[in-house]
Amino acid sequence: MSGLFGLLRKRKGQATTEVVLLFPVFMLIVFVTAKIFALLVLVQKLEISSYYAARRWQLESHKNANFFSNDDAMLQVGKSSIKEVIKGYIGFNEPSVRGFLNLKDLQISVVRTQVWQVMTITVTTNPAGVKILCRWPKSQVCSGFKSDCGVGYDYLCVSGGTLETIKYIPNRDRPIQFQLPGLQ
Repeated sequence: MSGLFGLLRKRKGQATTEVVLLFPVFMLIVFVTAKIFALLVLVQKLEISSYYAARRWQLESHKNANFFSNDDAMLQVGKSSIKEVIKGYIGFNEPSVRGFLNLKDLQISVVRTQVWQVMTITVTTNPAGVKILCRWPKSQVCSGFKSDCGVGYDYLCVSGGTLETIKYIPNRDRPIQFQLPGLQ
């Protein structure tokens, strides 16, 4: 056992200046990776919650002989309930998740047509807050790149971004009472 400690004592150590100089670079890489991961998590949460919202909206909205009048008043209550559930799932109610995902606002809009109901869920985010990447002006950073560079710079430094999912929900039409043929 003493031979092992003797070998370890004879080894030369890492230079402290290298560690001290490389540590901020390592932390910057970790922080930027975490912000990219946060954006990916937000996209996945938005897709899952939009599926939930579309399915629930389909089950609550109907055109039926029993509900022949327009049921918009009843659906507004359902829409606000759906919005609250989605806010809770995405993380608007938790300050730590809201800060990590840079969440700002959530909007739900539904357009009803004869065949489809088009549900659009929009999440607006704050800037990502990587201040060290925002030290230089947009024109200097994005010179020689495509226009996508400007969108990325705006997301990181200026205004945040907007993520949107669109779901097409079929109407549940039963204008007359359903009867199976041959059972009359």
